[in-house]
Amino acid sequence: MASEHFALVRRLEYAGPASKEPLSFRHYNPAKLIDGRTMRDHLRFAACYWHTMRNGLADPFGAPTAQMPWDDGSNSLDNAKRRADAFFEFLVKCQIDRWCFHDRDLAPEGSTIRESERNLDALVTHAMALQQSTGVTLLWGTANLFSHPRYMHGAATGPGLDSFLHAAAQVRKALEVTTTLGGTGYVFWGGREGYTTLLNTDLKREREQLARFLHLAAEHAKSIGFAGRLFIEPKPHEPTTHQYDSDAESTLNFLREFGLLGTFQLNIETNHATLAGHSMAHELAVASAANALGSVDANMGTPGLGWDTDRFPTDVYLTTEIMLAILAQGGLTHGGLNFDAKRRRESFEAVDLFHAHAAGMDAFALGLEAATRIRADGRLNDFVRERYASWSTDLGARILAGKVSLSECASEAERRGEVGLHSGRQEMLEAIVNDLILRQ
Repeated sequence: MASEHFALVRRLEYAGPASKEPLSFRHYNPAKLIDGRTMRDHLRFAACYWHTMRNGLADPFGAPTAQMPWDDGSNSLDNAKRRADAFFEFLVKCQIDRWCFHDRDLAPEGSTIRESERNLDALVTHAMALQQSTGVTLLWGTANLFSHPRYMHGAATGPGLDSFLHAAAQVRKALEVTTTLGGTGYVFWGGREGYTTLLNTDLKREREQLARFLHLAAEHAKSIGFAGRLFIEPKPHEPTTHQYDSDAESTLNFLREFGLLGTFQLNIETNHATLAGHSMAHELAVASAANALGSVDANMGTPGLGWDTDRFPTDVYLTTEIMLAILAQGGLTHGGLNFDAKRRRESFEAVDLFHAHAAGMDAFALGLEAATRIRADGRLNDFVRERYASWSTDLGARILAGKVSLSECASEAERRGEVGLHSGRQEMLEAIVNDLILRQ
């Protein structure tokens, strides 16, 4: 990095809760030990290239507002490299150790597949040098299979074979450069892998095409020695009416149906969970129960809006729920907390990138500590364990093991008589959570 693009910003440091310095961490203390691990290791923060460096903050009603003085607006390789320099300077100054990218955000698309690959190779070489000089590592890579008009009907699921073939070439290369950069994961997000109307859609065929595409990608990843994990990121709709990976449960069922469960884990995004009509806690619990929670896109939606607003996650109740799910499964290994989030259009100055990420990092630090208190307190776990205690009896264990027939269940029900009811104590449990979140 030959010159500073954020010369007026010093590296953000932990200053403590009493600090009024806006460009500092009040709660994120990377070196602080929690249950034997540092905050840095628990949280595994990453920043995304697309929103941080490529999002001009336009919306359907207004032009871009983002100030990006390092970017001349051209598709030249020199501009792409300068953009990468600015990004890695930002990561170092924000104390974010990992990054994520789409291929077409990192390097400009060429007029042919070979030209696009040459452009990507040039940026990968540049990014390798930046990784080595900064110590930043790649969390995961992915391919943009939704922006170009060739993918308007879908990439793997489109009605035309040519789009499938082009997508295969693009994913092959993206997997290879992710491997070269040492990525610990690779994400598939089916932005247009769905339908707008069933009137022109063969749903069965499209789902079979998508499954075959994922099998091919997994086979190629294995053949090139990719040592990371393959993730799928569920989303219900937008830009399509319905996506085939609409939520965690439907994605897991898809993987089971087509023999892919175990090959893929899930990358769960908060805003996608809410668009699917679920809470983030629900989506994380579903994925984790199937041993398939691999990574998290850390953002949040805007209540009452039915679209993907990708706000920075500043809700401590939300971050506490997320960290409870992550801690319950022993943490994340190949995944992390990727800030797939964008500033508001009105937060257009370059320094707002730091304010936004610091706010999210502090919120997750608070959530980590609150989740740790809740687990140490034990009352929630004790209540849940007691609530299901009858299933730990000999009869409950034999039913779950398949050693009791339906008729035997009916006979035992008749012998026992009417069911005894017990309160779920929801409000009491919510009060406990409130107390432990607010107690510092």
